[in-house]
Amino acid sequence: MIIVIAIIEVADGRRDEFLAEFNKIVPLVNAEEGCIEYGPAIDVPTDISVQQPMGDDVVTVIEKWESVGTLRAHLSAPHMVEYRPKVKDMVVDMKIHVLQPAVS
Repeated sequence: MIIVIAIIEVADGRRDEFLAEFNKIVPLVNAEEGCIEYGPAIDVPTDISVQQPMGDDVVTVIEKWESVGTLRAHLSAPHMVEYRPKVKDMVVDMKIHVLQPAVS
């Protein structure tokens, strides 16, 4: 299993619009072969001193995939190819972290 954390910065004030488009693909992605978990998350304000808020214009996507191969297939899935142009003008920056569980 691999874990993907995607941090997506959207244009100022466009997070709700981005999430509306993003949430349309969530069921399609969750139905993909090899998808274990896929969904967006946003900051929760707390008084926890070590929290580093991402801000109002950031969406973090938490993903779990069976393998790097299933992640690669996801990236070229027809619904993802169709989705990207719809959000292109909303996305300012995106970074992904591809991880594996650290079990001893």
